[in-house]
Amino acid sequence: MKRGILDTIGSPLVQLESPPGSVVVAKLESKNPGGSAKDRPALAMVEAAEAAGDLEPGDRIVEPTSGNTGIGLSVVAAAKGYDITVVMPASKSPERRQLMAAYGADLELVEGTISDAKVRADELEAEAGMVQLGQFENPANPEAHYRTTGAEILEQVGERRIDALVAGIGTGGTITGTARRLLEAYPDMAVVGVEPETNAVLSGGAPGDDDFQGMGPGFVSPNLDRELLTDVETVGVEAAEAECRRLAREEGILAGQSSGGSLVAAKRVARRLAAARDVDPEQCPGPDNDIGILEDDPADPASIGGDCPLVVTVFWDSGERYMSTGMFE
Repeated sequence: MKRGILDTIGSPLVQLESPPGSVVVAKLESKNPGGSAKDRPALAMVEAAEAAGDLEPGDRIVEPTSGNTGIGLSVVAAAKGYDITVVMPASKSPERRQLMAAYGADLELVEGTISDAKVRADELEAEAGMVQLGQFENPANPEAHYRTTGAEILEQVGERRIDALVAGIGTGGTITGTARRLLEAYPDMAVVGVEPETNAVLSGGAPGDDDFQGMGPGFVSPNLDRELLTDVETVGVEAAEAECRRLAREEGILAGQSSGGSLVAAKRVARRLAAARDVDPEQCPGPDNDIGILEDDPADPASIGGDCPLVVTVFWDSGERYMSTGMFE
């Protein structure tokens, strides 16, 4: 039995349909209590601020967000008894607004990008004495993923070697913290970041359209450790949304834009690794959904050969947060 909702943070690692001769798996972060990967840094940043004496009972939290961090902080604030004001670009999906309001958060919308939301949050911090947690520069963000996401993945893969981590980049906390932990165990592992084609600042492009929700803020976040990156892949929003539709209709997994984009890139990496290793595809069977839930002695799934390249990615949230965008139509 869990004593509180925040103790349920964690997610499964699930095998996906993969390019022949490879195995791609994803952390389904929608299984966290607030429905996204951002629950982890949300809790860590609040507890770090409490430990430092920067956040005390009666204080009001403020944070700029494209959605998921605001939802995660709204969950944590509700569970711990804080008031919270979330500042978000007006272009983000209505579902995000509704979820934050459901948890009791006050929401302020701004025209523009996450950078504009940050400016407004800075004003509220200075003028109203609110406590801003600073997800883009707060070290508790990547540390949360080092201690939880990375540690969970190592336990979940068991004795399997991880060949690559492929993850979308927003604040940089997930890929930085997770990679740091996994590289301790697999120092030769590739670390591949993913960013939108139209906002590819890590790839040398100029800031562009903010059409990906939760990925590609248009600047390099201080929490991103670029030295960890082996490579960066760019993905178009159309390809990402097509992958989300395929995941839902062919694998029964409902995931959001940044998850679809991460999977597009993860498959590219898996194809390259499989081609370089020349593995017999028969050694790398696909997902097995014959669970035998009513059987006393269900059959074990087919084993996966140890030579199959293993690529880990992260599915940030659920497709339920994107229904109003028409992505699944």
